[in-house]
Amino acid sequence: MSFKVKRARDFVGKEATLEGWMYNRRGSGKIYFLQLRDGTGFMQGIVTEEDSGREAMALAEKLTAETSVRVTGLINQHPKHEDTFEMIVKKIEPIQIPPEEYPISKKEHGPDFLLDNRHLWLRSGKQWAIQRVRNTIINATYEYFADNDFIKIDAPILTPNACEGTTELFEINYFDEDTAYLSQSGQLYIEAAIMSHGRVFDFGPVFRAEKSKTRRHLTEFWMMDAEMAFCDHRMSMEIQEGLIMNILKRVLEKNLKELAILERDTEPLKKIKPPFIRKTHAEVVAELRTMGSDIGERDDLGGDDETMLTQKYDLPIFVEKYPAEVKAFYMKRDPENETLCLNNDLLAPEGYGEIIGGSQREDDFDTLFKRIKNHGLDTKVFNWYLDLRKYGSVPHSGFGYGLERITGWLTGIHHIRETIPFPRLINRLRP
Repeated sequence: MSFKVKRARDFVGKEATLEGWMYNRRGSGKIYFLQLRDGTGFMQGIVTEEDSGREAMALAEKLTAETSVRVTGLINQHPKHEDTFEMIVKKIEPIQIPPEEYPISKKEHGPDFLLDNRHLWLRSGKQWAIQRVRNTIINATYEYFADNDFIKIDAPILTPNACEGTTELFEINYFDEDTAYLSQSGQLYIEAAIMSHGRVFDFGPVFRAEKSKTRRHLTEFWMMDAEMAFCDHRMSMEIQEGLIMNILKRVLEKNLKELAILERDTEPLKKIKPPFIRKTHAEVVAELRTMGSDIGERDDLGGDDETMLTQKYDLPIFVEKYPAEVKAFYMKRDPENETLCLNNDLLAPEGYGEIIGGSQREDDFDTLFKRIKNHGLDTKVFNWYLDLRKYGSVPHSGFGYGLERITGWLTGIHHIRETIPFPRLINRLRP
């Protein structure tokens, strides 16, 4: 009878077989403790001559790190920890014993070495935990959208134009069509789908050719974009808040063991309740200046500004109504002040900064046409996008989140390169 570690409770007092890997071994002579991993969790296997027999003891002596094995034994609950289980080993069946020493040992390794061996580093406890949290965030996102009448619409990765100009995009030759770009966002395309479905989202890889080396930037990352018809700026922020609360709820329900492995202090996460803090860009600029920032009244927030501000508060912060000149052409202007946009960034606390960017979209044809021209973009390229404002245009809003940034915040990871299985950076394309 085979079992998974995550379901070990159902097998207490029974003999069962675990298929997985031995990632470490302790002990010698009379007793061995095999540290086992099966993908769903971790378990200790105890090997003694009395309980396991001489053959199992001899095999235990030969096993090396990352040996793949089938281990059969009696499942017991740990005497001191209610949610921890262990196995009294009866039989060991090695599947493959590595022919050489596993490259990643318990000693300290530098980031370059670990990233060069990312294909193996993914097996470590902390990296395992990060990816499990990431998976919960993805599932919680799908769950929230399904419960709130969204459907998934897939946007193309190859595009003939950019959302916000082409200076930070990867350009490729596309047969006889001349130039194409790797998408930086699916937003423009899924806007088309709201006229038929009302509420939609996409979720996939996007690409930025920005030559940035900060802890918050990747060259390839996963982005969720959502668009909603008959939705204004305020309603959009309420949806964003609901989404983040659902993600937070599910991570705290499903990933406490993973967060413990990561030594993540969960108290700050447990304290987060709606409503989130709401401040205008002007209010934030004034506040940052009292904290020592030299940010200008018409400047976008930089990474240092976001860090400084979010270390001050326990709740996520909506920063809204930015100067229009620092934001994209498709953002609707504030009717009370045409120099400002009806937009928001959502900043995560504890110094993590921006995790969501959103805005109400410009829904008037003539206004959007002028904006495209004023931004120096080719209106012909955007004819299809302008068509959306010609046939049944409605007030609508949208937002996008960076999966790796949310994962970094919830796991407490400093650099988001650890939050994606195989990070792509300006100086890293392998493995």
